[in-house]
Amino acid sequence: MIITKQKAYEAILASVKDYKKIFLVGCGDCATTCKTGGEEELAAMKEKLESSGKTVTGMVVPDVTCVASKVKLAIGKNRDALKNSEAVLILSCGLASASFKENDRFGLEIIPGCDTLFGSIMDAKGDFSERCSACGECIIDTTGGICPVTLCSKGILNGPCGGVKEGKCEVDPDRDCAWVLIYKDLKAKGKLDKFLKISRPKDYSKSGKPRSLRLKKTDK
Repeated sequence: MIITKQKAYEAILASVKDYKKIFLVGCGDCATTCKTGGEEELAAMKEKLESSGKTVTGMVVPDVTCVASKVKLAIGKNRDALKNSEAVLILSCGLASASFKENDRFGLEIIPGCDTLFGSIMDAKGDFSERCSACGECIIDTTGGICPVTLCSKGILNGPCGGVKEGKCEVDPDRDCAWVLIYKDLKAKGKLDKFLKISRPKDYSKSGKPRSLRLKKTDK
């Protein structure tokens, strides 16, 4: 789940100040769940923009906006409205903006209406929590399924640091120390030998930007 936060309306209005005709794009997956770019949010944005003197030429919420095939389908169904637009306001993550940019056939200005915050899991209460930093080199098989790169404020691979106090992080005293959580998990499973394993420094070349993955086609 990609977590986004809708930009302040004043900031959005400033971004579209040079454009009269605007098309709105949301996302039926993450942005809808985050309530930043679903049907309701696009309808509310349409009302705001029109009250500010803008013309909303149309709007669409693809099932998954970061998937090219879904974006192409949405563009095809809204071809006339897009041809009559000057800019596209994307109420979704940066991936959605990039996907629409790559599949846009009309040379429209792409304007992000949301800030992309982090990748997360969603708990039973509907709250979001970051659990993975997509670092390109997963080690949670040795840390009880708990990621120190993400959950440790310092990203320490061989912890805890000297600042831990009563199981809490020195950077944020309200947060449990990731390495204390790792220790407790491994101890409960009788696998404290893993706690003593020294992890090598991260190979940051695996998270060099921009990254890509090409799936090889196999013969049937």
